[in-house]
Amino acid sequence: MKRILILGATSAIAEQTARLYADRGAQLMLAARDKDKLQRLADDLNIRGSEQVDWQTLDLNDTSEHENLLINTEKQLGGLDMVLIAYGTLGEQAAGERDFNLALEELKTNCLSVLSFLTLIANRFEAQQSGTIAVISSVAGDRGRQSNYIYGTAKGALTIFLQGLRNRLHKAGVQVLTIKPGFVDTPMTREFEKGLLWVKPQVIAAGIVRAVDRRKDVVYLPFFWRYIMLIIKLIPEFVFKRLSL
Repeated sequence: MKRILILGATSAIAEQTARLYADRGAQLMLAARDKDKLQRLADDLNIRGSEQVDWQTLDLNDTSEHENLLINTEKQLGGLDMVLIAYGTLGEQAAGERDFNLALEELKTNCLSVLSFLTLIANRFEAQQSGTIAVISSVAGDRGRQSNYIYGTAKGALTIFLQGLRNRLHKAGVQVLTIKPGFVDTPMTREFEKGLLWVKPQVIAAGIVRAVDRRKDVVYLPFFWRYIMLIIKLIPEFVFKRLSL
C-alpha cells in the first residue's frame, strides 16, 4: 500500500499512472489547476479500487503554496510514501526566442517550480529515511537542439538536479527516479505529426510503475530512446551544429 501525491495529476501520463496505482488500492492525493478534471479523475480512481482519493486545486507555479500542499497531503493521507511530479508545458520555441519573458515562464514551469517541490520533499523523505521521488524529465534534456532548446534547457537542468539529489538521498534509502519519455501522443503534442516513434501515455505509465517497483534510477520510455539519445549525444559538435534537429 502506498500513499502517493501526484503533481500535475490531470496530465495524460499522470492520469494513466494514477489508474495503475488505484488498481493496487493506493491512497492518492491529486493536485492540478482544473477542478472539474480533478473531480472526474477522482471519481474514476475510486471506482477502480483506490482506498482513498483526495484532490486539491493549485497553480503549481505558485511556490508559496508548496509547503501548504505537502502539509495538507500528509494530514489527509496520514503520511507520504511517494511523489510523482508530472506537470509541464511545451511552449513555442520561436516565441521564446523573440521574448525572454516567455522563455522564463517555460523555465519556471518545467524546472524552477519543480525544484521548489523537490527541495521540500527531499527534506521530508531524508528525515523519515524512506520514500520515492519520481519526476518526469525528457530526452530533450540530453542535448540541446534548435527546435526546442528552451524546453530542453529546463529539462536538462532538472535532470542534473535529480542526479545530485539521488546522490544525496541514496544513504537515506530514498529512491529518486528520473523519467525520460520520448515522443508521447498527448493533448500537449496534438499539433505534432505522429510517426513510428510515438507511443500512447498508457505505455509511459506502465513503464513508470515498473521502474518504481524495480527501484530504478533513470528510465528511458520506451527503452529504445536510451540508444537513440546515446547516438545523438555521440555526434561531434562540429557536425551536430550543421544538422536541422
